[in-house]
Amino acid sequence: MSVCDLVIMGAGGRMGSTLTGLIAGDHDCRLAGVVERPQNAQSLDRYDCLKSISLEDLLPRLPGAVVVDFTAPEASLATAHAAARMGNPAVIGTTGFSPEQMKELEKAAAHTPMFWTPNMSVGINALLAVLPILAEKLGPTYDLEIMEIHHNKKADSPSGTALKLGQQLAASRGKSLDELKVCCREGIIGPRGQGEIGLQAIRGGDVAGDHTVYFLGLGERIEVTHRAHSRETFARGALRAAKWLVGQKAGKLYGMPDML
Repeated sequence: MSVCDLVIMGAGGRMGSTLTGLIAGDHDCRLAGVVERPQNAQSLDRYDCLKSISLEDLLPRLPGAVVVDFTAPEASLATAHAAARMGNPAVIGTTGFSPEQMKELEKAAAHTPMFWTPNMSVGINALLAVLPILAEKLGPTYDLEIMEIHHNKKADSPSGTALKLGQQLAASRGKSLDELKVCCREGIIGPRGQGEIGLQAIRGGDVAGDHTVYFLGLGERIEVTHRAHSRETFARGALRAAKWLVGQKAGKLYGMPDML
Protein backbone atom coordinates (compact mmCIF):
# COMPACT_ATOMS: atom_id res chain seq x y z
CA MET A 1 0.00 0.00 0.00
CA SER A 2 1.38 3.41 -0.97
CA VAL A 3 1.61 6.22 1.54
CA CYS A 4 -1.35 8.61 1.55
CA ASP A 5 -0.33 12.28 1.34
CA LEU A 6 -2.57 14.55 3.41
CA VAL A 7 -3.25 18.28 3.56
CA ILE A 8 -4.83 19.46 6.82
CA MET A 9 -7.01 22.56 6.84
CA GLY A 10 -6.98 24.59 10.06
CA ALA A 11 -3.89 22.72 11.23
CA GLY A 12 -3.36 25.15 14.10
CA GLY A 13 -6.77 24.48 15.63
CA ARG A 14 -8.01 21.79 18.02
CA MET A 15 -9.08 19.25 15.42
CA GLY A 16 -6.24 20.09 13.05
CA SER A 17 -3.67 19.53 15.78
CA THR A 18 -5.28 16.21 16.69
CA LEU A 19 -5.13 15.07 13.06
CA THR A 20 -1.49 16.05 12.57
CA GLY A 21 -0.55 14.30 15.80
CA LEU A 22 -2.13 11.04 14.65
CA ILE A 23 -0.57 11.29 11.19
CA ALA A 24 2.87 11.39 12.81
CA GLY A 25 2.27 7.90 14.20
CA ASP A 26 0.61 6.42 11.11
CA HIS A 27 3.03 4.73 8.69
CA ASP A 28 0.40 4.72 5.93
CA CYS A 29 0.05 8.53 5.95
CA ARG A 30 2.33 11.52 5.39
CA LEU A 31 1.65 15.10 6.38
CA ALA A 32 2.29 16.79 3.04
CA GLY A 33 0.80 20.22 3.69
CA VAL A 34 -0.96 22.43 6.24
CA VAL A 35 -3.19 25.47 5.78
CA GLU A 36 -4.33 28.16 8.20
CA ARG A 37 -5.99 31.56 8.09
CA PRO A 38 -3.56 34.50 7.80
CA GLN A 39 -4.12 35.55 11.43
CA ASN A 40 -3.14 32.04 12.60
CA ALA A 41 -0.30 31.42 10.14
CA GLN A 42 2.35 31.51 12.86
CA SER A 43 0.88 28.33 14.37
CA LEU A 44 2.16 26.42 11.32
CA ASP A 45 5.83 27.08 12.08
CA ARG A 46 6.14 23.82 14.00
CA TYR A 47 5.30 21.67 10.97
CA ASP A 48 7.97 20.21 8.69
CA CYS A 49 5.95 20.22 5.46
CA LEU A 50 4.52 22.65 2.90
CA LYS A 51 2.68 25.53 4.56
CA SER A 52 0.27 28.10 3.18
CA ILE A 53 -2.59 30.47 3.95
CA SER A 54 -4.21 29.45 0.65
CA LEU A 55 -5.25 25.95 -0.40
CA GLU A 56 -5.37 27.15 -4.03
CA ASP A 57 -1.64 27.95 -3.86
CA LEU A 58 -0.73 24.69 -2.13
CA LEU A 59 -2.56 22.03 -4.16
CA PRO A 60 -0.69 22.52 -7.47
CA ARG A 61 2.43 21.38 -5.62
CA LEU A 62 0.65 18.33 -4.13
CA PRO A 63 -1.21 16.50 -6.91
CA GLY A 64 -3.30 13.63 -5.56
CA ALA A 65 -2.96 14.64 -1.90
CA VAL A 66 -6.14 14.21 0.15
CA VAL A 67 -7.45 17.38 1.80
CA VAL A 68 -9.00 16.94 5.27
CA ASP A 69 -11.24 19.75 6.55
CA PHE A 70 -12.99 20.08 9.93
CA THR A 71 -13.44 23.85 9.91
CA ALA A 72 -16.74 25.68 9.26
CA PRO A 73 -19.42 25.37 6.55
CA GLU A 74 -18.36 28.31 4.36
CA ALA A 75 -14.65 27.50 4.68
CA SER A 76 -15.27 23.81 4.00
CA LEU A 77 -17.29 24.65 0.87
CA ALA A 78 -14.36 26.72 -0.38
CA THR A 79 -12.11 23.74 0.31
CA ALA A 80 -14.44 21.43 -1.62
CA HIS A 81 -14.53 23.77 -4.61
CA ALA A 82 -10.73 24.17 -4.64
CA ALA A 83 -10.22 20.40 -4.37
CA ALA A 84 -12.71 19.84 -7.19
CA ARG A 85 -10.91 22.30 -9.46
CA MET A 86 -7.50 20.74 -8.77
CA GLY A 87 -8.69 17.12 -8.79
CA ASN A 88 -7.62 16.40 -5.19
CA PRO A 89 -9.76 14.08 -3.08
CA ALA A 90 -11.29 15.70 0.02
CA VAL A 91 -12.61 14.47 3.36
CA ILE A 92 -15.02 16.91 5.02
CA GLY A 93 -15.93 16.47 8.69
CA THR A 94 -17.67 19.82 9.15
CA THR A 95 -21.29 19.99 10.33
CA GLY A 96 -23.90 22.74 10.16
CA PHE A 97 -24.30 22.85 6.37
CA SER A 98 -27.58 24.28 5.11
CA PRO A 99 -29.54 22.25 2.50
CA GLU A 100 -28.27 24.63 -0.18
CA GLN A 101 -24.67 24.17 0.96
CA MET A 102 -25.08 20.38 0.90
CA LYS A 103 -26.16 20.64 -2.74
CA GLU A 104 -22.98 22.61 -3.47
CA LEU A 105 -20.93 19.90 -1.75
CA GLU A 106 -22.62 17.25 -3.91
CA LYS A 107 -21.85 19.26 -7.06
CA ALA A 108 -18.17 19.44 -6.09
CA ALA A 109 -18.16 15.67 -5.57
CA ALA A 110 -18.99 15.23 -9.26
CA HIS A 111 -15.45 16.38 -10.13
CA THR A 112 -13.25 14.66 -7.53
CA PRO A 113 -13.60 11.88 -4.92
CA MET A 114 -15.22 13.50 -1.88
CA PHE A 115 -16.28 12.15 1.51
CA TRP A 116 -18.59 13.79 4.03
CA THR A 117 -20.27 12.55 7.17
CA PRO A 118 -21.68 14.42 10.20
CA ASN A 119 -19.71 12.11 12.50
CA MET A 120 -16.48 10.28 11.67
CA SER A 121 -16.88 7.83 14.57
CA VAL A 122 -17.23 4.21 13.47
CA GLY A 123 -19.32 3.54 16.59
CA ILE A 124 -21.86 6.25 15.77
CA ASN A 125 -22.22 4.96 12.25
CA ALA A 126 -22.84 1.44 13.52
CA LEU A 127 -25.49 2.93 15.80
CA LEU A 128 -27.11 4.68 12.83
CA ALA A 129 -27.45 1.30 11.16
CA VAL A 130 -29.17 -0.45 14.07
CA LEU A 131 -31.48 2.33 15.34
CA PRO A 132 -34.13 1.84 12.64
CA ILE A 133 -34.27 -1.87 13.49
CA LEU A 134 -34.84 -1.08 17.17
CA ALA A 135 -37.50 1.51 16.32
CA GLU A 136 -39.30 -0.96 14.07
CA LYS A 137 -39.25 -3.71 16.70
CA LEU A 138 -40.63 -1.42 19.43
CA GLY A 139 -43.30 0.11 17.24
CA PRO A 140 -44.95 3.53 17.09
CA THR A 141 -46.21 3.63 20.70
CA TYR A 142 -42.71 4.45 22.01
CA ASP A 143 -41.85 8.16 22.18
CA LEU A 144 -38.51 9.12 20.64
CA GLU A 145 -36.16 11.71 22.11
CA ILE A 146 -32.55 12.61 21.34
CA MET A 147 -30.19 14.48 23.66
CA GLU A 148 -26.71 15.65 22.70
CA ILE A 149 -23.92 17.27 24.73
CA HIS A 150 -20.94 19.12 23.24
CA HIS A 151 -18.19 21.49 24.34
CA ASN A 152 -18.91 25.17 24.81
CA LYS A 153 -17.18 26.18 21.56
CA LYS A 154 -19.48 24.23 19.23
CA ALA A 155 -21.25 26.56 16.83
CA ASP A 156 -24.19 24.54 15.45
CA SER A 157 -27.19 23.15 17.31
CA PRO A 158 -28.56 20.51 17.26
CA SER A 159 -25.39 18.70 16.28
CA GLY A 160 -25.11 17.19 12.83
CA THR A 161 -24.97 13.76 14.45
CA ALA A 162 -28.19 14.35 16.41
CA LEU A 163 -29.91 15.42 13.21
CA LYS A 164 -28.65 12.31 11.41
CA LEU A 165 -29.90 10.10 14.26
CA GLY A 166 -33.25 11.85 14.03
CA GLN A 167 -33.38 11.38 10.27
CA GLN A 168 -32.84 7.64 10.66
CA LEU A 169 -35.59 7.38 13.26
CA ALA A 170 -38.01 9.48 11.22
CA ALA A 171 -37.34 7.40 8.12
CA SER A 172 -38.15 4.24 10.08
CA ARG A 173 -41.65 5.73 10.55
CA GLY A 174 -42.00 6.77 6.94
CA LYS A 175 -41.55 10.50 7.62
CA SER A 176 -38.90 13.17 7.25
CA LEU A 177 -37.26 14.65 10.34
CA ASP A 178 -38.58 18.11 9.40
CA GLU A 179 -42.11 16.74 9.79
CA LEU A 180 -41.50 15.32 13.27
CA LYS A 181 -38.71 17.22 15.04
CA VAL A 182 -39.27 19.48 18.07
CA CYS A 183 -36.15 21.37 19.16
CA CYS A 184 -37.68 23.56 21.86
CA ARG A 185 -40.38 23.12 24.48
CA GLU A 186 -41.34 26.05 26.69
CA GLY A 187 -44.46 27.26 28.46
CA ILE A 188 -47.84 25.57 28.58
CA ILE A 189 -47.56 23.48 25.42
CA GLY A 190 -50.02 20.69 26.24
CA PRO A 191 -49.44 16.95 25.83
CA ARG A 192 -46.57 15.65 23.76
CA GLY A 193 -47.51 15.38 20.11
CA GLN A 194 -47.91 11.86 18.80
CA GLY A 195 -44.97 10.77 16.70
CA GLU A 196 -42.79 13.79 17.35
CA ILE A 197 -39.04 13.41 17.80
CA GLY A 198 -37.53 15.73 20.38
CA LEU A 199 -33.96 17.02 20.05
CA GLN A 200 -32.25 18.67 23.01
CA ALA A 201 -28.81 20.27 22.98
CA ILE A 202 -26.57 20.87 25.99
CA ARG A 203 -23.36 22.91 25.74
CA GLY A 204 -20.56 23.10 28.27
CA GLY A 205 -17.00 22.28 29.21
CA ASP A 206 -14.84 20.25 26.83
CA VAL A 207 -17.23 17.40 25.98
CA ALA A 208 -16.11 15.85 22.67
CA GLY A 209 -19.60 14.54 21.93
CA ASP A 210 -22.30 12.57 23.79
CA HIS A 211 -25.50 11.39 22.07
CA THR A 212 -28.37 9.52 23.72
CA VAL A 213 -31.48 8.21 21.98
CA TYR A 214 -34.45 7.49 24.24
CA PHE A 215 -37.25 5.04 23.44
CA LEU A 216 -39.87 5.92 26.06
CA GLY A 217 -42.71 3.46 26.52
CA LEU A 218 -45.32 2.72 29.16
CA GLY A 219 -43.61 1.14 32.15
CA GLU A 220 -40.17 1.01 30.56
CA ARG A 221 -37.62 2.94 28.54
CA ILE A 222 -34.54 2.11 26.52
CA GLU A 223 -31.56 4.47 26.36
CA VAL A 224 -28.84 4.05 23.74
CA THR A 225 -25.80 6.23 24.35
CA HIS A 226 -22.61 6.89 22.43
CA ARG A 227 -19.82 8.89 24.10
CA ALA A 228 -16.75 10.13 22.29
CA HIS A 229 -13.97 10.37 24.85
CA SER A 230 -11.77 12.64 22.73
CA ARG A 231 -11.41 14.21 19.29
CA GLU A 232 -9.09 11.35 18.36
CA THR A 233 -12.19 9.23 17.72
CA PHE A 234 -13.22 11.52 14.87
CA ALA A 235 -9.66 12.07 13.65
CA ARG A 236 -9.01 8.32 13.35
CA GLY A 237 -12.20 7.93 11.34
CA ALA A 238 -11.16 10.78 9.05
CA LEU A 239 -7.73 9.25 8.38
CA ARG A 240 -9.36 5.91 7.63
CA ALA A 241 -11.73 7.68 5.23
CA ALA A 242 -8.84 9.52 3.52
CA LYS A 243 -6.94 6.30 2.84
CA TRP A 244 -10.11 4.64 1.53
CA LEU A 245 -11.04 7.60 -0.65
CA VAL A 246 -7.82 7.41 -2.68
CA GLY A 247 -9.15 4.33 -4.48
CA GLN A 248 -12.57 5.79 -5.30
CA LYS A 249 -13.89 7.63 -8.36
CA ALA A 250 -15.58 11.01 -8.58
CA GLY A 251 -19.33 11.18 -9.13
CA LYS A 252 -20.94 10.95 -5.70
CA LEU A 253 -20.57 12.33 -2.20
CA TYR A 254 -19.29 9.32 -0.26
CA GLY A 255 -20.06 8.70 3.42
CA MET A 256 -19.40 6.24 6.22
CA PRO A 257 -21.95 3.68 4.94
CA ASP A 258 -19.98 3.46 1.67
CA MET A 259 -16.69 2.84 3.47
CA LEU A 260 -18.04 0.46 6.11
